[in-house]
Amino acid sequence: MSEKSRGLSKVEEICSQRSGRAKELKDEGKKIMGYFCIYPPLEMLSALDLLPYRILGDMREPITKADACLPTVVCPFDRSALDLGLKGKYDFLDGVVWAHVCEVGEKTAHVWRTYLNPAYFHFVDIPHTIHKPAQNQFVQQLKDFQKTLMSFTGKKLTSEMLVEAINAHNEQRSLVRKLYDLRKPDPPLISGSEVIKTLKAIMSLPVKEGSELLREVISEVGERKDGVPFRPVRLLIWGSIIDDTPLIEMMEELGANVVMDDTCVGSRAFFPDVKLTPDPLEGLAYRYLVDLKCPRTFKESTYGETKKDYLTDLRSRFSYISDYAKEWKVSGVVLQSVRYCDIHGYEVPGLGDYLDSVGLPHTYIEHTYDERSLAPLRTRIQAFLEIIRS
Repeated sequence: MSEKSRGLSKVEEICSQRSGRAKELKDEGKKIMGYFCIYPPLEMLSALDLLPYRILGDMREPITKADACLPTVVCPFDRSALDLGLKGKYDFLDGVVWAHVCEVGEKTAHVWRTYLNPAYFHFVDIPHTIHKPAQNQFVQQLKDFQKTLMSFTGKKLTSEMLVEAINAHNEQRSLVRKLYDLRKPDPPLISGSEVIKTLKAIMSLPVKEGSELLREVISEVGERKDGVPFRPVRLLIWGSIIDDTPLIEMMEELGANVVMDDTCVGSRAFFPDVKLTPDPLEGLAYRYLVDLKCPRTFKESTYGETKKDYLTDLRSRFSYISDYAKEWKVSGVVLQSVRYCDIHGYEVPGLGDYLDSVGLPHTYIEHTYDERSLAPLRTRIQAFLEIIRS
């Protein structure tokens, strides 16, 4: 990485060769731990001086190897990530941590373990409900995770080490929230595509190094005079993973600023802090199980209870979306999902009904995690923007 690079230019440099910094640190003796999705507790890795490195796919890379291991009628993002692994593009990882994010994700984890045989592999079988017994079960899962990490590193993971790591990651989350505050003005001070690149970059760096990069970006963006142009529509984008810019850039080209998101390379991954508890594992369990808002976790319905109805249940599940819309002055919502993502697809009807109830225009699009698949969606996005403007 160039010593002279600063802020957004450094982000571009990292994203163009995302594994570069991790490989530099590996050469210096640091162990690199790949993780999949937002559910493995990163604090436990950072506390043991492991670099958490987010495993992503590549929309521009044709899938040529993974189809021998996974059927083509499952999540194309999972298939893409596995394809990169089978092609040796994650060979620099010293180990991987997977979590039970969905059924296909679970199967992908075990295929990865079988075919790539990492030196360290751990699967965190996270519950799918949030009640107290599920939280207690998750704490026990984290204790098992702690034991395997200590065995792998030869180090003891103490409560003090965990608290220090929690504070470091909470500090980074605070900086991400400040980054998102720069999207509140009209026009926003930073574009949606620049935000995705910045978050993708910090998911490739040690936590304190990532936080320093965030400070540089926030400072640079706050000072620049020729930032994001005014566009008449302000969008919130919800759904499954968006880890690259083509979809956002298409919306920007068509006359919209993407000013807020609820995706797992975005606010969903970074907004909730870990609360400090006497046993740090309890705070971690609560944050990763209860506070993270993803359809993979079932929030128990209030529908059918005394004086409760369908709309009340929708409010209890989705009111944070309208809070985002008010705070970031959103004029429309794009619900998107990669094809075959059941957990997001099943959520769309209820979320659509909720958005109708609060008067937020919305549309739903589905894509195959392939840059070429976005072209047919252009007309639909353009029509949606025209409806909002009319």
